[in-house]
Amino acid sequence: MPASGIAVVPSGLKSRFFDGLTLRDLETIRAAAKERHYRATSVITNQGNPAEELFLLTNGHARYFYLTQDGHKTLLLWLTPGDILGGAAFLSIPSKYFLSTEAVRDSSFLVWDRATIRSLAANYPRLLENALLLGSDYLVWYLADHVALVRKTARERLAQILIHLAELIGQKVSGGVEFDVTNEDLASAANITPFTASRLLSEWQTNRAVLKRRGKILLRSPERLLLPVV
Repeated sequence: MPASGIAVVPSGLKSRFFDGLTLRDLETIRAAAKERHYRATSVITNQGNPAEELFLLTNGHARYFYLTQDGHKTLLLWLTPGDILGGAAFLSIPSKYFLSTEAVRDSSFLVWDRATIRSLAANYPRLLENALLLGSDYLVWYLADHVALVRKTARERLAQILIHLAELIGQKVSGGVEFDVTNEDLASAANITPFTASRLLSEWQTNRAVLKRRGKILLRSPERLLLPVV
């Protein structure tokens, strides 16, 4: 469940959303935000709802997902501290959230309501420019994901997802890089069946590319993911 309060920003937070702004500008922009916390698995935005708020992730992890008309949940892009969501709040014409977002783990956000972020963008045009640049990054990700769906095998897509998640949300531990993810999450992200995801992970565990743990994956040897099956 979310909770709001006065914005408190981690001193080490870096975000391209703030590029090109002075410290005084940042103080004003941050002071206009509220800090909100969400527990793991909480839904932050719902697709189809009015885009009335802009969120900047300051701590934790979140991810986009899309619900089809038949209720199928498709996982999309994982978000890390510094990423924004709800960019439609910048638009002059009231819009809706195109996607839903959920917290992967307990997470914190800076949140601006639509009127506030539009006013700030008018005073600090670099904010809107930075938001567009971040939006272009998401478009590049979508293009790469679509090409992978059309041109790559299930094995290649799942390997790509594992490597991407290790780089994005993984933690270096003894023996490799570990991250929280389930077989069902991986299947959804790679657009394959849970059975196929489980089979491939079992093969990779046999050749020591990965080690499966409950709700976690330890990526031990990325180069082994695409080795021919013996």
